[in-house]
Amino acid sequence: MSAAVTVRVPAKVNVQLAVGAARPDGFHDLANVFLAVGLYDEVTATPADELRITCSGPDAARVPLDTTNLAARAALALAERYGVDPAVHLHIAKDIPVAGGMAGGSADGAAALVACDALWGTGASRDELLAICAELGSDVPFSLVGGAALGTGRGEKLTPIEVGGTFHWVFAVADGGLSTPAVYGEFDRLTAGTEVPEPTASPALLAALRSGDSGALAAALSNGLQPAALSLRPSLAGAPGAGGAGRGVVPRRGRAGPAVCGRRSPTA
Repeated sequence: MSAAVTVRVPAKVNVQLAVGAARPDGFHDLANVFLAVGLYDEVTATPADELRITCSGPDAARVPLDTTNLAARAALALAERYGVDPAVHLHIAKDIPVAGGMAGGSADGAAALVACDALWGTGASRDELLAICAELGSDVPFSLVGGAALGTGRGEKLTPIEVGGTFHWVFAVADGGLSTPAVYGEFDRLTAGTEVPEPTASPALLAALRSGDSGALAAALSNGLQPAALSLRPSLAGAPGAGGAGRGVVPRRGRAGPAVCGRRSPTA
């Protein structure tokens, strides 16, 4: 068993979120285009007498330190699968905004899963880790994979996407956030009695990613939950993309609205 394992995991931005009608299980089919961004949390796993969570960094006071934390849930899920005592100290060094719609909690869950797998020597396969991630939440599988991907189903079925350049982002962080169930509930209310089309990835957006064209990507950004988010919180309107940063969108939940800006780097 290792003395300590540290895993660094990125935040994400949704450059497209197409939302289908509610399914019988209560979820919605999605076409969710994820990009990892250069903002990171680190999770360090060390042996302990019992499962313990600590956190440092911005917003640390807002991070739950009990078993509702996705890092703790990841450790418990892996331990149960492999018959391991979940006695581990997980320290989260947080830089991803809490409740910012950037998958900070999902990132911590994926990082804890990888860290505990290495610490305990469970030797879980990538598919096994992804299966646990999908059980933890719809965004957690992408946090394990990173890069760029299209998420379908409820977002957990991932297909890699080609990206031809480096994009630069501005995130406008508002006070407070919106709960995911509330936003989806408002989406259902706003679309009641209408035919909601099947969600599909935008060809224009995928082409912009392949070519590395930040202007074309800015024009193609979309979020099917934006009307619901603005209906619940009108003050979010107009924040992303302010100050000449480029066109942005309100996130599907949380409080960090992204805007793509600038030119692409000549290298990926």
